[in-house]
Amino acid sequence: MQALVPRKAALPRRLLPPPTWYSFPRDVARADLTADVVSTSGAEERFPWNLAPLRALAILPTVGLGAAMGTESPAAHLGVAAGTWLGSTNPALHQLVRPAAIGGGAAGVSALMGIPLVGSFFMLELSQRRKVPLSLERVTAALAGGLVGWGINLAFRLDLIRLVVPKVPPSDLWDAVAAALFIGAIAGTVTSLSGEAIYWARGWKSSPVIRLLVGALAMLSLAAVTALVATPAAAFGPGGAAIIWAETVQTTPYHLLSVALLRAASTTAAVVAGGCGGVFVPFLAIGDLSGRVFAAAFGVPPDLAGAAGAAAGIAGGYGLPFTAVAMVLGVGGPEAAKLTCLATVVVAALSGLVTARAVNTLSSSLLATIRRVRSSRG
Repeated sequence: MQALVPRKAALPRRLLPPPTWYSFPRDVARADLTADVVSTSGAEERFPWNLAPLRALAILPTVGLGAAMGTESPAAHLGVAAGTWLGSTNPALHQLVRPAAIGGGAAGVSALMGIPLVGSFFMLELSQRRKVPLSLERVTAALAGGLVGWGINLAFRLDLIRLVVPKVPPSDLWDAVAAALFIGAIAGTVTSLSGEAIYWARGWKSSPVIRLLVGALAMLSLAAVTALVATPAAAFGPGGAAIIWAETVQTTPYHLLSVALLRAASTTAAVVAGGCGGVFVPFLAIGDLSGRVFAAAFGVPPDLAGAAGAAAGIAGGYGLPFTAVAMVLGVGGPEAAKLTCLATVVVAALSGLVTARAVNTLSSSLLATIRRVRSSRG
């Protein structure tokens, strides 16, 4: 005998958006905006553009409430989403979906930074993490997108990211060499360690509630300490206020280094909490503060130390040396200052690479030791 069970009334499908607009596939990163850009490089038609509105809602509280995360990854993510949507939904543009996505991402970053080649190299270097071959189509799309974003920045007079412009060149060759070596080494090392911590935080497997509680508690604690060491404003945001503090207050190298490390820990805590933002601008600030540590000791002008450190942070921490070069050339300044910053980028890239490999080797050794100890006890 069969019993008929009345079905629950279902909401009409037309009242709800399709599940693809709010359901995250397993191969899509939820909070790491850069991961989606990298994972779909070379196959941009697979980019989850339909999740962009939900991402935008997550970006607003993360960046708007003062978390130590930046806006360059959101700009790139939303730009790629716009380009992919345009190419995917318009039958006449299906063959242009990949260049449209690349151009959209480059335009978003360039509009934010105000330097055309920064957005172009940002997208091209990210795609190299998946070893996507460079082609005329990809390069042209990145350059065109960077120019469009730069034009938007000029047309609307956007002032979204404050970059330090070196005004005073090094007094002699020794000062230039010292700045390149010491600033590149410390900024590259500090930001590389920060990057490794951020990668660990992204890969930490725990429930979202636990991640949110641990990350939020850590962010509040670090903000309180940063406010005591520097100012309350320096404790929040992607790092611009911390740079202003370093420019306007005479302090010791130890204070500068401690604030740089606190900022790095705050960004890591924001990632642990599931923050939806970028780390490009935080690396600018961490590198800037780290570079100023050696300014007084070696007679390097503070603005040059900050600019060189910021470029070193992008090269050593984010692993984007060509993007850092484009930023140095776009920011401007005296020729000797630009050459010093370019040399700093080279040193930072090398020190960041060495640091990352050393950390990975050490962590692998520790994990192997722990496994041996557990197996011997078992």
